[in-house]
Amino acid sequence: MAAPETTTAEGWPRIVLHADMDAFYAAVEQLDRPELRGKPLLVGSRSRRGVVATASYEARPFGVGSAMPMAVALRRCPDAIVVPPRMARYAAVSRTVMEVLRGFSPILEPLSLDEASLEMTGTERLWGGPTEMGRRVKRAVFEATGGLTVSVGVSTSRFVAKVASDQHKPDGLTVVPPDEITAFLAPMSVGRLMGVGARTRERLERLGFVHIADIADADPRLLRKLLGRLGPHLHALAHGRDARRIEPGRGAKSVGWETTLEADVRGREAIWPWLQRGADEVAARLRRHGLVACGVRVKLKRADFQLETRQRALRQPTASADVMLGAADALLDAFDLQAPRRLIGVAAFDLQPADAALRGAGRRAGRPAGASQLDLFSPREASAAAPEALPEEYFYDPSTFAREPPAAEVRAAKAAARKRVEEA
Repeated sequence: MAAPETTTAEGWPRIVLHADMDAFYAAVEQLDRPELRGKPLLVGSRSRRGVVATASYEARPFGVGSAMPMAVALRRCPDAIVVPPRMARYAAVSRTVMEVLRGFSPILEPLSLDEASLEMTGTERLWGGPTEMGRRVKRAVFEATGGLTVSVGVSTSRFVAKVASDQHKPDGLTVVPPDEITAFLAPMSVGRLMGVGARTRERLERLGFVHIADIADADPRLLRKLLGRLGPHLHALAHGRDARRIEPGRGAKSVGWETTLEADVRGREAIWPWLQRGADEVAARLRRHGLVACGVRVKLKRADFQLETRQRALRQPTASADVMLGAADALLDAFDLQAPRRLIGVAAFDLQPADAALRGAGRRAGRPAGASQLDLFSPREASAAAPEALPEEYFYDPSTFAREPPAAEVRAAKAAARKRVEEA
């Protein structure tokens, strides 16, 4: 869809461009396999408990979408073709896309494999006004990837640019000038505001705030009284005010592992082996990429698909599976463990380079930087802590599912973990 012609940036205090690839996994499969083009396509596992990672646009009119159980998706769209995900291929294409985007602005922050925000302020002489910038980005991505489309939003803040990129998918270009932002956001659901999840949206709607216009027109003092610190934050967003900078070096915020189980489980004894497996996997990825984490998160999904998460900060940064497993195990106390669970996940968040964490630890202890590299790792893990670039395996494949491990494997894993904790 054609964007409003905004040929100059006069009156724009800032220019932010948000690029979001269209049905990325499915689009890559259709690019590589021409026989799949124009057909409803689901990327994910066909297993009984598998989920849809991405649905092509041909499948979406049937009510199929990402994170939907594959069985439900196939009932709604029985003619859909299911293909397993190829994360290595998607990561390779993502690197191509990010390199193209980086050619338009060095101030680029990848948010996932298929989307990124760019600071375009001051690049008008190179790329033209906001509309021309968007057109050039779309054309460059299409040519570099051999035919993939990207939807682009351009506005004065990260929040509005992201919302705009979603407006006219697929292959859209939406430019929202400063004087049109409030009107652009006004008719949208309050659920589009950053920081508003399902429960917060329900609460806002009960209070009479159904559309973003309702938030924009409200007295900020009333919003603070009703919502605390969230109130002024939402009021600012409703007017398009979002001062967040784009951080090129920010990188990934977390490393996670999760699995959809072939049969529901309940109780600490049944959940614990999966936490152990997840902690080992996450710790291995952290060490492989020279990272440490300052927090651990546990994710459990009920049989009725209600998702619950709990997290905690760690006393010191770590890449130790034992430390993360201990934190994850403690977090189980905050869940109803008798509720049947279909998905279990572990994530490490608030990441930082291991060498920086070690320098900080050394300074706090009065030791030379790097004098005690083993402080953050158990002996069996320390040798694997060499940094390297993040490859495709860093990214979680949401269609993964797993069978229950053999009882002997569970007993051995528990015994080994307990022994490691005792010896630490």
